[in-house]
Parts: sequence; structure tokens; C-alpha cells
Amino acid sequence: MNKTVLITGAAGFLGSHLCDRFLKEGYNVIGMDNFITGDKKNLAHLKNNSKFSFIKHDVTEFIKIETSLDYILHFASPASPIDYLKIPIQTLKVGSLGTHNLLGLAKAKNARILIASTSEIYGDPLVHPQTEDYYGNVNTIGPRGVYDEAKRFQESITMAYHRFHGLETRIVRIFNTYGPRMRLNDGRVIPAFMGQALRGEDLTIFGDGSQTRSFCYVDDQVEGIYRLLLSDYALPVNIGNPHEISIKDFAEEIIKLTGTTQKVVYKELPINDPLQRQPDITLAKNILNWQPKINREEGMKITFNYFKNLNKEELYKSEHKDFSSFNSK
Repeated sequence: MNKTVLITGAAGFLGSHLCDRFLKEGYNVIGMDNFITGDKKNLAHLKNNSKFSFIKHDVTEFIKIETSLDYILHFASPASPIDYLKIPIQTLKVGSLGTHNLLGLAKAKNARILIASTSEIYGDPLVHPQTEDYYGNVNTIGPRGVYDEAKRFQESITMAYHRFHGLETRIVRIFNTYGPRMRLNDGRVIPAFMGQALRGEDLTIFGDGSQTRSFCYVDDQVEGIYRLLLSDYALPVNIGNPHEISIKDFAEEIIKLTGTTQKVVYKELPINDPLQRQPDITLAKNILNWQPKINREEGMKITFNYFKNLNKEELYKSEHKDFSSFNSK
């Protein structure tokens, strides 16, 4: 196979796993990232792979690729509330200008493009579980709106290119995904709990812990994305694990897994934080013959082992990076 795929956000958690999968399938992979939230170490193992090349670039600027492209996967975007609240304008730009640039590139190259949307387009849902035909309950001017609305616009412009230009497009709505290469200090509940357990700190729950999440292991997520790309379905598809758990019960699972003796402490729930999150994956089952295979117990063990092997500097690092150089643009 001599097909070539461009993956934006390649140095991110999910982007780097997608690079691995497409290389395994025999593709030539071009990774692109500006390292605003991505990490070079996520791609270090690909340094000597002849089928992998890397371009450091901000996708909100004009994108020039000399070679032919068969597929584009647009995964460039901050995905952690800690990040997108610090870089709100960059978050909006990568979902709007970045997506526009990549759709234009796909049109010029006659390539199929898959864009990474998110369960956050449903906001704090009034429908449970969330189906693809639910329009969502989103506060456009709230602090989280910079991420939610960037993704909603991304879906809209993608469908416009599909309908107006006849572009081959795919849209995946990603639900909470976890696994090795997550950033320990990204503020999301899995790395937060595991980091606190490893540092001997109390586990922090925001709100009363009754809010729910549904966690999908990264290998299952990548499989769903891969199948969607190669399908002939253009409308959005939920890819996630439908097994829902409250954050309070999840904290107890982490305490048991890690053997920690710390207590759970409660803090105020952030504004517009979703109270329920559970995908309806009927469409993915029917169209892609996909459903997650790795249960939460197994996936969490693998993830915890990854975090246990981090060095002390990474374990105690409170800040990911200084965003000032990006925010000055």
C-alpha cells in the first residue's frame, strides 16, 4: 500500500496513537503539529520510521503539502479544559480557520478528510444517552463555549464542503478517551485521580460526584475512527464506550486500583460542566460493526502502569507549558 495520510495534532495523545495505527496498516504518514499542547516525546519512537515524516506547522496558517494525499485526519485542537480556557482564541481558530484550511487542502488534493468532533457539541445534555440527532444544550458565551462552538462550527463547515463541493468527509464525535500518553496534568479526571494517587494527595471531585462519564480506551477509539474513515458514511458518528459511571464511584475504583489510602475531597463544580455523558453507539454498531472491546478495569490498569513509570519531574509537574508565545499572536 502506497497511500498517504496527513494527521494534524500528531504529537497529541490521540493523534500519536493514530500515527501508530496507520503506519501499522502500511500507510505513509505525515504528522503535523505546532506543539501548542502536543509533546515531541509522543512521536519519539517514530524518528527512524521511513514511512513517517513530520512537519511543524500551525494549521491556522496556510498549509502547503507537495506530495499527493489520500486521506486527512484533523485532530489538531486543545482538548483539555485547562488548556482551552488558557488559550481560548487559539482553540476557536484551530476549529474554524484550521478546519477551513484543511478542507481546502482536501479539495485541492482530492483527498477524503475526517474531522475530530467531540461529545462536547452536546453541551450539558437534556437527552440521555446522547444520539447523533440530538442538537445539544450549549452555552455559546460561557467559558467552555470556545471549545464547544469551535467543534460545532467545524461540523457545519465540513458538511458545507461535503454538500457544496462534493468533498469526501467524515465526522467522528469522540467521547472521553484514555490510555498511555495522556498528559498527567491536563486536568481531566483520569490523569488527575491517578496523579493524585501517585503523589499521595487527596483525590479531588468537583461537585457532589453524581455527574457521570463514559470512558473509552484509546485502542478502541482508534479502531472506530479507522473504520469510520474507510466507510461511506458522511454524517457524524459517536465513538465512545456506553458504560457510564458516576465520578464518585469512579474515584472509589481508582482508590482500589492504586491502593491509595487518601480521602476524597469535594470542590465547586466548574461552570457548564456536563452532568451526564454517555454515547448511544447504535449507529457505530450498525454502520461500522464497531463497539468497544476493552473493559474499564483492564484499560485503567494499563493506563495506571503508564503513569507509574513517569519520572519524578513529570509526576510533580504542575504546568504543561507557557502559552504566552501562542497567545501573543
